[in-house]
Amino acid sequence: MTGAASEPLLQVRNLSKLFPVKGSPFSRTRETVKAVQDASLDVGRGEVVGLVGESGSGKTTLGRSILRLIEPTSGEVRFDGVSITALSARQLRPYRRRMQIVFQDPFGSLNPRFTAERIIGEALDTHRLARNRAERRDLIVDLLEKTGLGAAHLSRYPHEFSGGQRQRIGIARALAVGPDFVLADEPVSALDVSVQAQVLNLLRDLQRELDLAMLMVAHDLGVVEYIADRVIVMYLGRIMEVAPARALYSNPVHPYTQALLEAVPRPDPKARRSRTLLKGEIPSPIHPPSGCVFRTRCPIATTECAEVIPPLEETAPGHLKACIRR
Repeated sequence: MTGAASEPLLQVRNLSKLFPVKGSPFSRTRETVKAVQDASLDVGRGEVVGLVGESGSGKTTLGRSILRLIEPTSGEVRFDGVSITALSARQLRPYRRRMQIVFQDPFGSLNPRFTAERIIGEALDTHRLARNRAERRDLIVDLLEKTGLGAAHLSRYPHEFSGGQRQRIGIARALAVGPDFVLADEPVSALDVSVQAQVLNLLRDLQRELDLAMLMVAHDLGVVEYIADRVIVMYLGRIMEVAPARALYSNPVHPYTQALLEAVPRPDPKARRSRTLLKGEIPSPIHPPSGCVFRTRCPIATTECAEVIPPLEETAPGHLKACIRR
């Protein structure tokens, strides 16, 4: 295939996001939180990409900058071959329909004064996707049924649902406008463990049925293991490793990825592990370490690591890491 059809649906190049913060009352200089630094990634049509890292690594900021829910400081985002970074709000509106988000908090993201019918129906109304009230209601019922609910839930309010059910409504709302791309921002982290697998299975089934491209944000590599085609590992605003999911889980090449995988619970307690444990706390994004940002917690760091910012380099087909150690 050639042309636009062969290009990734989403292309992000050198995206950075800095947040200014107030400095000391006795200082004239203003400091900045370096939330995302020079991040580049692709998401293919119908592909699920996992974006993983500890809290504070910049995953959510990167995802929301891609959608322009927050404005990136620099870099470019291309969607379906079009640079959307500098589009006006009016020009961006058609792309809003094609790029949707499932939020982390299934209660805080739903208006407590709206019924499920109104929450989902707002998206249909905004983009004028229903010709009349009957068609609008039928579309909403169909979305509820696809997400494991039904017509009986139309008139209920968010407080009348469980956490898992509220997240299903959030998923239905995201799918109401027929998007091509969905950002799932830690969609199960606020849910009980008993319902996390149900919501993940639902997302996987809907993604396959609708052929959606998806960026799945998570702090746990175990969450994306069975849903992602590729995985991106992020630390302190920078991308550390990118690989096909099977390659990353079987042969992680970055020490940070290795440590994250060691922390994933396994069903066999006797399974041998190398015990690559992280030491210390994640540094402040206001004053990240020089060179490789992971070096202060890396078990194999050398003095050279403080001097060089490692580029993402390919170690095998489709497998990249940002580390100067071979």
